[in-house]
Amino acid sequence: MAQQLTAASLSDLDDLVALEAATFSYSQLGRRSFRRFLTSASTHLFVMRDTDNAQLVGYSLLLTRKNSRIWRLYSIAVAAAARGTGVGRKLLEHALNYAREQGAEAVSLEVKVDNKAAIDLYRRYDFEVTELLPDYYPGHADGYRMRLSFAQSSEA
Repeated sequence: MAQQLTAASLSDLDDLVALEAATFSYSQLGRRSFRRFLTSASTHLFVMRDTDNAQLVGYSLLLTRKNSRIWRLYSIAVAAAARGTGVGRKLLEHALNYAREQGAEAVSLEVKVDNKAAIDLYRRYDFEVTELLPDYYPGHADGYRMRLSFAQSSEA
């Protein structure tokens, strides 16, 4: 499957909302949130499409704060049909490279403790658990805060 990764635009809004609803059963971003993210200077939202049929197969969402060099990987979503094909890895690599190129010193994220596939992926890229987040997700699910420091990873 050939894919193309681009910055998201308002024309991606319907597809982003549909992918979000199909991917997450908790803490879903809605249309209003995606619209705000698409027009915010502190948001970096990228979409990956299958070039054969133009289907949205994934997105990554990075957030920044003024005067902070720690970026937040807020979300990565991969369509069910594209799981296991490297889409998540490509989205993560792009997000990390983009953040580093833009001057970030580190990237942090939160993940449910039972999301083994995501945790394994993040660990392969040298993310470390920095905090247990009890009762962080709906349904009283715990989370991990994970962080990757670029200074550390470039020394390794």
